[in-house]
Amino acid sequence: MKLSILFFLFSTFFFFSSSVNSQVADSCASKLAVAHLIPFNTSSLGCLTALKSANFVFRYGKIGSSLWSFVLSAADPKSYVAVGFSSDGEMVGSSAVAGWIAVSGAGMAKQYFLGGKKSSKCPPDQGELKLHGTPVITLQSSRLYLAFQLDVDQPPPHLIFSVGPADAVPSSNSLLAMHAAETSVSVNYAAAGVASSGGAAAGEVEEEGEETFGKERQHALLVMLGWGVLMPVGILVARYFKDWDPLWFYAHLSIQGTGFALGLAGIILGFGLDDEGIDGVGTHEAIGIAILVAGCLQVTAMLARPDKASKVRKYWNWNHHYIGRAAIVLAVANIFYGLKIAEEANSWNIAYGVFLGVWGVIALILEIRRCIRDDD
Repeated sequence: MKLSILFFLFSTFFFFSSSVNSQVADSCASKLAVAHLIPFNTSSLGCLTALKSANFVFRYGKIGSSLWSFVLSAADPKSYVAVGFSSDGEMVGSSAVAGWIAVSGAGMAKQYFLGGKKSSKCPPDQGELKLHGTPVITLQSSRLYLAFQLDVDQPPPHLIFSVGPADAVPSSNSLLAMHAAETSVSVNYAAAGVASSGGAAAGEVEEEGEETFGKERQHALLVMLGWGVLMPVGILVARYFKDWDPLWFYAHLSIQGTGFALGLAGIILGFGLDDEGIDGVGTHEAIGIAILVAGCLQVTAMLARPDKASKVRKYWNWNHHYIGRAAIVLAVANIFYGLKIAEEANSWNIAYGVFLGVWGVIALILEIRRCIRDDD
């Protein structure tokens, strides 16, 4: 019995160790594991690490008078990995090389011109990089290796690394979905190409910050939580829980006030976004401003709420009910519209759609309950 237990523990340990070792990590201190699969010499390349969430290792070096070699290594996200070259650190207007493993198992690597923040604005097989030969990509031990060469005296000083959303391999049109994470790195190429045999870093880098949940998504989340979630919940409280007076009133006031504050913060953040290259953003902003105006009218109305016995109270109620509801309907529509023009992953639409579905079922149940109670 003891021997069986020992054998089981040993087998489990051996299996776990084998599984861990099968996923070989890469680093600047290690030799390139797929050097034999890359059609150029990689023994003297400099190295840097970036985008820690995706474990990017980037090797680079000048191997001729105007020829540079690059190898990007990353944990396989079941999506694309990319490196862009920019003169000013901005994504829009730069060119990039991206690669992924297609559903068929074939490696795909292409140059892209990043003309905007929509997939349609980033066409494949275009860009200003002078590729020497054809980029190659391979998958080895759960890591992607993207290798390419450029004919250039010196590459642009800013590198933009990005990784696509998990399990979102580009389709047959090769258009890239909005990245799940990205970072910009400034590189001093002066010492590149003098790395030690172990691949020690050569050249100075300055990482300008990894962005996994950028301002665009912060804007979306704030508006969605404030105007798209809390406000509809506040409506249910006001319509179906008035028996709990005055608790319903303070709950309604607190929920709507918090929702308005979050939505306002999201709208203010949205005004500061770089929306260059995004089609339809003007309409999205105009609807957002209309919602903000309606929200401000609601806040003003609360401060000037007449007494229940006042003759103008019914007009105040009409304003509060219908303008408030119209603002929330617009907010819900604008949330979906914003997700569409930003080309966010379907998970955002699904998650918010599920909330609305649950909210609708609860509202229907409460409305039926209210009608039955009124009939009694």
